[in-house]
Parts: sequence; structure tokens; C-alpha cells
Amino acid sequence: MTSIPPAGSGFSGSVEFAPGFAPRPGITHALFDFDGTLSLIREGWPDIMVPMFVEMLPALPGETDADRRRLCLDDIMRLNGKQTIYQMIQLAERITERGGTPREPLWYKHEYLRRLDERIRHRVESIRSGARSREDFTVHGARRLLELLRERGVALHLASGTDEVFVKQEAAALGFDEFFGPRIYGALDDYKRFSKKMIIDRILAENRIPGEKLLSFGDGYVEIQNTCEVGGLAVAVASDEANNGSGRVDPWKRERLLGVGAHVVIPDYRDAVPLLRTVFGS
Repeated sequence: MTSIPPAGSGFSGSVEFAPGFAPRPGITHALFDFDGTLSLIREGWPDIMVPMFVEMLPALPGETDADRRRLCLDDIMRLNGKQTIYQMIQLAERITERGGTPREPLWYKHEYLRRLDERIRHRVESIRSGARSREDFTVHGARRLLELLRERGVALHLASGTDEVFVKQEAAALGFDEFFGPRIYGALDDYKRFSKKMIIDRILAENRIPGEKLLSFGDGYVEIQNTCEVGGLAVAVASDEANNGSGRVDPWKRERLLGVGAHVVIPDYRDAVPLLRTVFGS
């Protein structure tokens, strides 16, 4: 059972605190996911990945397209937040289970990225040209939150399951690189060399801090779970990506992220000031 802050607490939108939540005045580092947490450039990516999976997956006797779609969607969302290659490994395994001969998972990943690029290329180009504003593709209030964390002296890190080259390009297009500097990490073709857990472990080791000093923001289960495992404080950003700024919580994200231990659930960053005041205790 989660709690909602009382009237007068300064929150104007939806926010939930899990039982046992307590302020962490000693937080020194914050880790952010990218897609759906800060950036909306890739909003709608399931509309590319799910049909591709359905197209590639052999049908079983009596199985409908709707049945395959449900299976593929479950597989994809269960692995959301991990590197894209893991979803492709799952697809290859499903094809094998059904008697097919899959391609290498990396081929599926590159084909997915090719299809996704056709959908989102114009978004990055429109930001760079000035035809669209950065805010059009930024989760509501994100920039203000980053500014407030920087003012508090918190070191900011970004880790994404999206390929690192694209994360860095898109972070720069949205102007987020000024907050993270060289601390932007993403997936590699050699997928065993990167994971969000590795990044968290590196942050703690290199800065010689306990997990209690780490604050994380994410809309995928991986960063939330990994943060909780080291004793950090995890804020679930249950963003309604298709309706940015609506203030509505995505119920599927909310349930899943609370299920892996999220301490706080928010729809976006409209309440950045009271949120950080509550998290830090002042």
C-alpha cells in the first residue's frame, strides 16, 4: 500500500511513496535512464518492435496474429530497460522453440534500429534545425529537475539500454549533455561489456560511496531493481509518453515498478521542488 502526500505538502500532481520511504539527506550521486525518463525522441518504439517480432515469429497451428502479438509484447516489455539485444535474443529463442532457424540476434537488433530510424530520424533533425523545440521531446519538467540536482551538488549519470552512440547524439540534441558530461553510458554491440548494474557498481566503487548515497530515476524495471539491490533510493517515472505533460501515471509502468521495489512513483517532474525537498529531507 502506497501513500499520497497530504494537502499542503507542495505537490500539485500525482505522487506515491512506498511504505518505509525515508528521506536520504546524504545522497551524492543520481543515475538516470534515458528513453521515457528524460527523452521522448523514441516514443512509440513498441509500435516498431512488436510488429517486427510478429512478422519474424513462425505461427503455431491455430494461433492467431493477436495471440502472437500478445506473446511478443509480453516478451518485449518484460525485458524493457535492458539492452535491446536481450529482446532480440528472446526473439531468436522463440523462433527456435517453434522449429524455425533464427538469424543472429545482432541482425535482428540492426534491422529493428533501421526500422526505428525511419520513424524517429525526423525528430532529431527537427530539433537541430529549430523546427521543433527540445521541450517537445523532453519528459515534462526534466530539465528543471536536473538543474535543481546540479544546484545541490549531486553528480549526474545517465545509463541507457539504447546504443551508446545514439544516446549521446540524442542527449546532445536535447541539451542534456551539459548536465552529464562524460558520464553518459549506453549499450554496446559486445553486450556483455555493458549493463546498468555495471554502471551502478562503477559509480559506487569509483566514488567510494555506499548504495544509500545513490538516487535513481527510471521507467524500466532494470534500473529500479538494480538501485534497490544496492540500497539506493529509486524513483519510478511512470510516464505517459504519448501524452507528455498530462500528469497521468501509466498504470502498467506503475504496477511493474512498484513490484520491483520503487520507493516513489511520479508521472513526470512537474513537482521537482517538493519531490527533492522530500527525498533529501530539506
